Amino acid sequence: MNNLYLVRHGPTHLKSMVGWSDVPADLSDSAKIRRLRAYLPNSGKAISSDLKRARDTADALKLVQKRLPDDSNLREINFGDWELKPFAEIDKTDHDRVFDFYDNPGETSAPNGESWDGFCQRTNRAIDKLMNTYTGQPLIIVAHFGVIVSQIQRAEGGGAKRAMRHKIDNFSLTHLSYGDANWTINRLNFSA
Repeated sequence: MNNLYLVRHGPTHLKSMVGWSDVPADLSDSAKIRRLRAYLPNSGKAISSDLKRARDTADALKLVQKRLPDDSNLREINFGDWELKPFAEIDKTDHDRVFDFYDNPGETSAPNGESWDGFCQRTNRAIDKLMNTYTGQPLIIVAHFGVIVSQIQRAEGGGAKRAMRHKIDNFSLTHLSYGDANWTINRLNFSA
């Protein structure tokens, strides 16, 4: 049985599409960070995306687990030319495409960006590699909204649009288990 403890990084306070930009997280809520840490296991391995907001959140959690090297395959989806632009601005110039991106997630991508399907292939490979390498060990993965939703999609066995309906707050915990070819959702968007 593999237990995945998926933690979303601290807030960036940006009101735009934030994918691969290496922006910092607000880690000033030390009480919330301590409470979150109390809900995480004390064994297993820990890893984060290589982006600053995830790395620094993992550091702030003061995890006791062996920290694996940061993994670029655990980055948020690449928004390409939409990166750091607010939705309203994108909507003015790329209305049909941005609505297709969210209403029919799958093959549509931002210009010079990544499609949902391609993103899920990347993140699933990274998570599968971790589960195969550290079978039976709890895995704490500090990452991004999209990474967490991609794994919820796998656990639910449904489509992307269904998975994207879930709210995933900053500093939240989503606990999934995988064993005997079955996924279990233990906690979803838990806030300590």
